[in-house]
Amino acid sequence: MRMILAAVLTLSAVGCVSIKITRTDVGALRQPVSIADDSFLEDYAATRRFSLGTPRSVKLTPDGSAALFLRSGPRSFVQDLYEFDTQTGQERRLLTASDILSGAVEVLSEAEKARRERMRVSARGIASYQLSQNGTKILVPLSGRLFVVDRDSGKVMELHSDAGYPIDPQFSPDASQVTCVRDGEVYVIDVASGAERKLTNGATGHITHGLSEFVAQEEMGRHHGTWWSPDGTIIVYQKTDTAMLETMHIMDATHPEKPPGTWPYPRPGKANAVVSLGLMSIGGGETVWVQWDRDRYPYLATVKWKENAPLTILVQNREQTEHLLLSVDEHTGYTTTLLVERDDAWINLDQSMPHWLPDGQTFLWTTERNGSWQLERRARDGAPMTVITKPDFGYRSFVSYDEKANAVYVIGSDDPIHRYLYRVAIDSASSSPKRITPARGNHGVTFSKDHAVYYHAFSGANGTVDRVMRRADGSEIGRLKSMAEAPPFMANLELTTVGDAPSFHAALIRPRNFDPSIRYPVIVYVYGGPHAQMVGASPRRYLLQQWMADHGYIVVTLDGRGTPSRGRAWERATKNNLIDIPLDDQVAGLQALGAKYAEMDLSRVGIYGWSFGGYFSAMAVMRRGDVYHAGVAGAPVADWLDYDTHYTERYMGLPEKNADGYEKSSVLTYAENLSRPLMIIHGTADDNVYFMHSLKMSNALFRAGKHHEFLVLSDFTHMVADPLVTMRLNSRIMAFFERSLRESR
Repeated sequence: MRMILAAVLTLSAVGCVSIKITRTDVGALRQPVSIADDSFLEDYAATRRFSLGTPRSVKLTPDGSAALFLRSGPRSFVQDLYEFDTQTGQERRLLTASDILSGAVEVLSEAEKARRERMRVSARGIASYQLSQNGTKILVPLSGRLFVVDRDSGKVMELHSDAGYPIDPQFSPDASQVTCVRDGEVYVIDVASGAERKLTNGATGHITHGLSEFVAQEEMGRHHGTWWSPDGTIIVYQKTDTAMLETMHIMDATHPEKPPGTWPYPRPGKANAVVSLGLMSIGGGETVWVQWDRDRYPYLATVKWKENAPLTILVQNREQTEHLLLSVDEHTGYTTTLLVERDDAWINLDQSMPHWLPDGQTFLWTTERNGSWQLERRARDGAPMTVITKPDFGYRSFVSYDEKANAVYVIGSDDPIHRYLYRVAIDSASSSPKRITPARGNHGVTFSKDHAVYYHAFSGANGTVDRVMRRADGSEIGRLKSMAEAPPFMANLELTTVGDAPSFHAALIRPRNFDPSIRYPVIVYVYGGPHAQMVGASPRRYLLQQWMADHGYIVVTLDGRGTPSRGRAWERATKNNLIDIPLDDQVAGLQALGAKYAEMDLSRVGIYGWSFGGYFSAMAVMRRGDVYHAGVAGAPVADWLDYDTHYTERYMGLPEKNADGYEKSSVLTYAENLSRPLMIIHGTADDNVYFMHSLKMSNALFRAGKHHEFLVLSDFTHMVADPLVTMRLNSRIMAFFERSLRESR
């Protein structure tokens, strides 16, 4: 330990020695005391961030008489299906996986595992379900089998089949039939008789019918590849040809006797899947192919077909700077352009749009053409009618349209760290949004069809969590019971804004035994990339960061340019280069925080993140080792030329047109600059950010003579849901920072 008082010896003019006692920075000399309890990490992992046991996938019956939801135990990934009666406030368990399987082990096909990975689903048991439009039946896929539950009687009927594993099963509008995809072909099953017939033919190793392609699932938010017509007589299906794509192989190195898994994967500048859209009668027959300029607009982004409205599709050009909303003639397949959106940088997708109103004469649409998200109404032919929300409103997402009130419910806020529910009339440009949820925090709502009842999920700025069923006037009906364990503490969170032109929203998590006289090493929790906000008003989202802070650190996170909810220009500042501006912003924000808060010791700063955050962490320690003194890169993208087309080209453009940007944005370019401790973490079975990214990064560092650590997660994908591995992983990360930031001082 260094001395607190320093003696400064000076020789006076008369030759006498004088001693001046000066006080140095006491905080810089005292080490913070860790109060971190490793039992928290075990509980955090076992409860999946204290979320297991929380009601999920809440769906309301059309008349609002009941709410259905999935729930597991507090330390179980196995979900059961429940129903909450809005008249009595009572719940009952409708169905369990063990009831159906009689204790047998659940089986998932490789295709279903990949689909769940795209949807970020780690639950088992009843992982998903579909409620029929009339609310009388429930469709449950489980272990390669399909079950239909009658809500009134509770009777469970299996739809037997000798064909392959069913993917993406969906009820017809009247729930008399179910469609699914087996071995790349579309099937229709009659619910009453159980009779099954195959509609499509010709699937091969590279041609599938009825399945959305990789980039649609991973990047567009479109997980369906089949759609019913409103009258239930026609199936719209996607045909996908991946023959021109590269084939990626993922091998389980712990079992070299097993053949590798193979996946078609589109890398920037290379071939994409060829996607077509066809219509076929459920009785079979010839396919009517939808006609559009697929050479110019190769991406099929959205498909909608609602009652009284035409089949409507949204298609994009390869660069995603232009997309067309098209109506389709169901008899000929010919299309008519309803509207065109253009943006010199890129266009973001909103899968809730278009939302056709019940009469089919108008539809809702969202756009960023005026600098921020807005909601508007358009005529059946696409002509603009009414601007519903103004640019300064802070529109975030669409919730529902109330036909009786002729109003929409939306989520919005002019403050990006909060989300509130608003009601807005749609027939007047001068109408002002009315805020429905007053409490500070983040609100999510699901309405019954008649809007008489709604489910209200709330995560408050004070750490409270509510899941309440309410009547239209906001009065409480009852609460959906949560079995989730309560966290042992709440984050010691401070939200702030720092910097000037630009300014940044930031979050600080201090130790729970914080001593203002001590200077603490800093850990930056980062993402820093598109479509992800790290700063939010809920302390519950920072529980792991609080555990890290309790080791004697201040954990900070901030959102710079390139992140959402701050307008078009803020988000698109990163066009053609995904690192220069975001890294500059993170550095500026961190230094502004250090100037504002004396307890932050910026001579000891670590940084960590996952996926884009892992990429960012690696870049930070390689390019700004003067600011970041240790980094942990989890599942990082090393070179954007090895990521997928739709994500990468949206932000970086085509490689042949932006070679300089791709080079500047590649971690491999800066490997020889590493002078700080770096730990790389990656799962060998990752089919999103392939394991090759970290291998290439490690190889570049090795060849440059740069020491680094490499933690391999054997046979793990991009998600790490296993509780034991989650616990070990975070322990290793914390131990790395302890060695790199504290023990070396």
